[in-house]
Amino acid sequence: MILAIDVGNSTTTVGLFDREGKLLFRATLETTRSKTQDQCAIDLLGVFRLYGADIRGVDGSILSSVVPPLTAIFTEAMTRLTGKVPMVVGPGIKTGLNIKAEIHNQLGSDIVASSVAAIAAYPSPIVMVDLGTATSASLIIGSVYEGCVIMPGLTLALEAMWSRADALPPISLESTAPVELLGRTTEESMRSGALYGHAAMLEGIIDRMEGAAGSSVTVVATGGEAPRILRYCKRTVHYDADLAMRGLYLLYQKNTRKPRRS
Repeated sequence: MILAIDVGNSTTTVGLFDREGKLLFRATLETTRSKTQDQCAIDLLGVFRLYGADIRGVDGSILSSVVPPLTAIFTEAMTRLTGKVPMVVGPGIKTGLNIKAEIHNQLGSDIVASSVAAIAAYPSPIVMVDLGTATSASLIIGSVYEGCVIMPGLTLALEAMWSRADALPPISLESTAPVELLGRTTEESMRSGALYGHAAMLEGIIDRMEGAAGSSVTVVATGGEAPRILRYCKRTVHYDADLAMRGLYLLYQKNTRKPRRS
């Protein structure tokens, strides 16, 4: 079995694949920068117990992290639990992506993983959207990663607004009830602005990327905020919650597969 972990700014995703590449489970933990190696190891053991999996059956693992202080901590915890040093997505990893030179060393490992999975599953050209702490939209044509746009994420933008505007209260977006476009209270108006505004911003960026691509694009979205936002988008967007996990699995296979003898 292959263990895949994606450490994001807000959440950490843990996935386990069987030998055929089937995702056995995907779990989400809170990202806490102060955690120790022991705490991370305990969290991972808890996830395996929750899903009835045996960590001793892990044959290999791969780690993606956009939180540098936690990269070494998770590497050590994963090594301790599995007895094998995990592959870490970064310089030297074969991706199959032709990344534009100016951003080659700056591209987040989570975006790399999601891009690899998107290329494998969806027709080109692709706009790959990650809706998390930040919102990013990447244009991929064939195997070429053309570049991306990075914007404040939904919750981050909302928190910035109420923290800087004294007359605006903190609000929650947890409700699953549809939000009307025109709010009748301050809270309703803020929810409408956050959700419809983010959806409209996203569609505007996609339209511009479509223009840059010179043809219609396939739009695929992932990330924890995606279900909240996509329901307010007018255009077709494929929601793929497991995109980064599948990308990590593909990266692991690409970098461990033995070359065929001629």
